[in-house]
Amino acid sequence: MSKVVGYVPGVFDLFHVGHLNALRQARSMCDVLVAGVVSDEMCEAGKGIVPTVPLIERLEIVKAIGIVDDAYVETSLDKRDAWRAVGFHKIFKGDDWKGTAKGERLEQQMAEVGVEVVYFPYTMHTSSTALRRHLNIGDEQVS
Repeated sequence: MSKVVGYVPGVFDLFHVGHLNALRQARSMCDVLVAGVVSDEMCEAGKGIVPTVPLIERLEIVKAIGIVDDAYVETSLDKRDAWRAVGFHKIFKGDDWKGTAKGERLEQQMAEVGVEVVYFPYTMHTSSTALRRHLNIGDEQVS
């Protein structure tokens, strides 16, 4: 029987408990877990922001926490490109994607290659966006 390969894509910027929760949940649902760490260029193209933490450091952090078996640098917005490189059977995303245009597009693309999309509860109280906003407020208060 072949092993189930899971894939968790993300920027993993300002690593926080939401990232940790997603990786832990994904780990419990597959035999091999690969984190897809989005490149700085793809983050800017997809989200309109440049990550605070450089790609090489985000890769090191994700690999060092001991949950993933490997990490892959995403250099395309099309998850089928990651699938061709990694060969995963399941892709994991936060449920903030479910029912959205981007979630439906992901589901359609993954269905084309036989990959199951699994949604996890999104950690609402913590996000890189919220942390970034908080840090910017702190900078303004210091000035």
